[in-house]
Amino acid sequence: MTLRSADFESAVSTNSTTPAVRGASINRVMNFCSSCGARVALRIPDGDHLERHVCPACGTIHYENPKLVAGCVPEHDGRILLCRRAIEPRRGYWTIPAGFMENEETLQQAAARECWEEALARVEIGSLCAIVHVLHAHQVHVMFRATLAEPSYGVGVESLEVMLCAEAQIPWPEIAFPSVAFALRKYLEDRAAAAQGLHFTTIDMRLPGR
Repeated sequence: MTLRSADFESAVSTNSTTPAVRGASINRVMNFCSSCGARVALRIPDGDHLERHVCPACGTIHYENPKLVAGCVPEHDGRILLCRRAIEPRRGYWTIPAGFMENEETLQQAAARECWEEALARVEIGSLCAIVHVLHAHQVHVMFRATLAEPSYGVGVESLEVMLCAEAQIPWPEIAFPSVAFALRKYLEDRAAAAQGLHFTTIDMRLPGR
């Protein structure tokens, strides 16, 4: 599953960290209660400190929590597997395999599944490389190291093109998203240092007052 336009991070900048902006960031698109069908209202429930969608009819409080995105940096014989996106946002730009985690799977299983769906590649998921908090999109991106046992891959339905490329061939100006650029750079820095660190960063592109 590739990240959808309404949910994925902005790709305006490739800076790994941007300033945070204080304020509520609730997604104001819910109109009706999924439990009883009545119209919901935005209010701060008793004992809470944030606005929630609350149903006046049945009392259900609809909480919105960050979504988990799992991905990996797949490597074979020193080369990195990249996919050129076939869907928006950032169609035609390059990314590592990544997408939303499904119910009843682990983070590692999600990362491996995304690699198969986007690049028809079977990978062995390794250590955790990067965790990126994408505040404006209400997401946490979790990126692993991964290896291909053999250079077997193809073009999945969500990709226009898939390639194994050396570090010098990575098309940095055409990388789709800041979180991908961050994970790639940290992966390569660690590889050069013969290390396997765990790296954190925050991306926040909320507008003032949001």
